Amino acid sequence: MSGTAPTAAPVLPARGRLRPLGLDAVRVTGGFWAERQSINAAATLAHIEHWLDREGWIRNFDLAVRGDVSGQRRGREFSDSEVYKLLEAMAWEIGRTGDADLESRFRALVRRVVAAQEPDGYLNTNFGRPGQAPRWSDLEWGHELYCAGHLIQAAVARARTRPDADDGLVAAARRVADLVCETFGPDGVDGVCGHPEIEVALVELARTTGEERYLNQAALFVDRRGHGRLRDVEFGREYYQDDLPVRQATVLRGHAVRANYLAAGAVDVAVELKDASLLEAVCRQWETTVFRRTYVTGGQGSRHQDEAFGEDWVLPPDRAYSETCAGVGSVMLAWRLLLAEGDPRYADLIERTLFNVVSTSPAADGRSFFYTNTLHRREAGTRPDPDRPSQRAAASLRAPWFAVSCCPTNVARTLASLTAYVATADDAGLHLHQYLSGTVTHRLADGRDVGVSVATGYPHDGQIRVRVDGDADLPWSLSLRVPGWAIAGASLTVDGHTRPVGPGYVTEHRAWRRGDEVVLSLPMAPRFSYPDTRIDAVRGCVAVERGPLVYALESVDVPGGGSVDELRVDTSRPPRLAPDGRVTVRCARVRPAERGWPYRGDPAGVRPAAGELLDEVALVAYHAWANRGPSTMRVWLPTGPEVRGPAWEHTGC
Repeated sequence: MSGTAPTAAPVLPARGRLRPLGLDAVRVTGGFWAERQSINAAATLAHIEHWLDREGWIRNFDLAVRGDVSGQRRGREFSDSEVYKLLEAMAWEIGRTGDADLESRFRALVRRVVAAQEPDGYLNTNFGRPGQAPRWSDLEWGHELYCAGHLIQAAVARARTRPDADDGLVAAARRVADLVCETFGPDGVDGVCGHPEIEVALVELARTTGEERYLNQAALFVDRRGHGRLRDVEFGREYYQDDLPVRQATVLRGHAVRANYLAAGAVDVAVELKDASLLEAVCRQWETTVFRRTYVTGGQGSRHQDEAFGEDWVLPPDRAYSETCAGVGSVMLAWRLLLAEGDPRYADLIERTLFNVVSTSPAADGRSFFYTNTLHRREAGTRPDPDRPSQRAAASLRAPWFAVSCCPTNVARTLASLTAYVATADDAGLHLHQYLSGTVTHRLADGRDVGVSVATGYPHDGQIRVRVDGDADLPWSLSLRVPGWAIAGASLTVDGHTRPVGPGYVTEHRAWRRGDEVVLSLPMAPRFSYPDTRIDAVRGCVAVERGPLVYALESVDVPGGGSVDELRVDTSRPPRLAPDGRVTVRCARVRPAERGWPYRGDPAGVRPAAGELLDEVALVAYHAWANRGPSTMRVWLPTGPEVRGPAWEHTGC
């Protein structure tokens, strides 16, 4: 490693359209994301540590040291990875705050982990010891390389936040990576892992250490994928993207987390090796996936049985799987594409997914989580037992832990490193992609230090005020993203002059003076969103959005009680922002007719009977639903010609 301090960021490409700014350059000082980072640091990390210890997943490493793992090991085959993701989250948080207590806990946990490493570098508690299956004997389901990847990512986080740390984590990860290269190199085992992850990890380790063999091994894994090297399974080889080479695929498919992780690794390889055809292939897959296989929340994955993408336009809200980890993977992929290409659409999807998937998973107190993120809950469900892990897909409310607990740890590491996804730089200046109150500093290529302070109430307020914090003799550029949802009504004010701006990046290039301000004003009136008519499951429905937030109707807000499924929205009147900040819509309550057979030849006979008009029905930001106890909920709200009345003029949708 070089003598200069590395940028504290999860992704550090050697080239690309944009250069990321990390935790050392971006500081959050208040608002939506500051609150979530604070809860993550104060509550979530300790909560995860408690459950990992309670369930015995940390103790597995102690058992491995003693050599008596067989019959006593706890957790699934990939439980090691949750310990590694906690370490990564801790490393980013230590880098962000310098928390001394967290540093002590981090070191104690590292000691237990690295003590289990074998002389040749192998580190996994589920394979290779007496009574266990041999190493690398189950590439389809064993997750050995997947776990190794998460260990490496934890070490990369440590190297970039505390490059002089002497805890041994980075050395252990390098030994693991060396063994992977020796075992799976060009003259070794011709295989891949059933769960992609090792690819992104090896590339970042190569970027951190300068060791080219790690990059070459990642490239080898990417090119091996899709040639039938893994055994066929009940879900087909598409499940783990072994059905088509990455370069030939046109859309993300199969298990949604695996698909996003693999695509992210392919982008990393393409950027480092200047492989334009590989990068183009992933860009094509991303575009098709976003346009045809992504929920309005940014969630991905509509099939429960294999946690997978459905076919084009198959996006049923009540069967949405939309795994939290898939949301994290989507952010990972979109960020890499943004750095490589500079296209604001990637930042738009990051924003949508962060606000409506990643921030939806944890409860307000940071101690329970959604694994899946449905868009329509028909039954109120029951509170999970606070003392028992939940089955992930069966949890109708946020649960404190899961038998498969990949999502809590993924949320924790994402929130801890969140400020690394906010801003970038190029030779000309700074770019702000996500909006929060804080500061951004950077040293330009010519050695000049530049910086700005951002003040905003986003996402609840659309004014983003950016103040320049220093004088400059020469001009530099400040670019702000106008989100894709701000189709009309956005404006930029500079030197007292206001002009309209549209979606994309708006750039001001000048010799800035301390105190100069740029104010981006975004239209924050609530709005209806209409689905593509090819999405059968929500045809005739509307969603409500305000700024980057998707809203939902929750049963606790239905006047007089009752089901969310009894309401029909009047789209002739736009949703409103009430004085207390709530978003409201006008609805009619309809009562289904009681009949023995629900199908009739007379279309008028199957329409529900119109009931009372409900002038102001409050909605809740989707990320905040289910924080008030068991409830039903829906994001897509039905409209229909049956809801007419004396005071009702309905135009349909």
